[in-house]
Amino acid sequence: MKQDFNAGFWQQRYQNDQTGWDVGGITPPLQEYFDQMPNKHLRILIPGCGNAYEAEYLHHNRFTQVYLVDVAPEPLQNFAQRVPDFPKARLLQQDYFELQDQYDLIVEQTFFCALHPDLRAAYARKTAQLLKPGGKLMGLLFDTTFSQPGPPFGGNSEEYRAYFAPYFEFIHFGKSRNSIKPRQGRELFIILQKRADAEV
Repeated sequence: MKQDFNAGFWQQRYQNDQTGWDVGGITPPLQEYFDQMPNKHLRILIPGCGNAYEAEYLHHNRFTQVYLVDVAPEPLQNFAQRVPDFPKARLLQQDYFELQDQYDLIVEQTFFCALHPDLRAAYARKTAQLLKPGGKLMGLLFDTTFSQPGPPFGGNSEEYRAYFAPYFEFIHFGKSRNSIKPRQGRELFIILQKRADAEV
């Protein structure tokens, strides 16, 4: 399945420095979650990774199985230069929907909102496919609408629940309490666990 916004679109955004979603570092909700994870050998995937500050943080904290995927080469090249000792084999330039591996944790940070809303149901299903039994999707979703045409595309809790319910148990799904200031009150923090009976 191909995204409406292809590699060329995102590559141009990076080259033109049109990266308003990039906050320049890991966000507090994700850092707090990572800091309480005792197992540093989980297979972790960060899709639509962009400049991947989350992966940099995990790598520096000795998580050993972190994988990044993005359709555009520019952010992966930026990351490789910024974190030169990160294994290059784990920098995947490809379409998320074409991945075939399996992971323990998938991290959502401004990837879902970059997809056209028509792809949201497919995202939920693909994410479940990519997770091992009992695997989790953790991250942030925008709980707001945007005045300008997307991406990013907004939405709300009720809409999102409908996409994820067929495949996931909702461990946590509510307003983020420690978002960065510009996003306070406009984000949901989610921890979803793959259902044992998920049909993917």
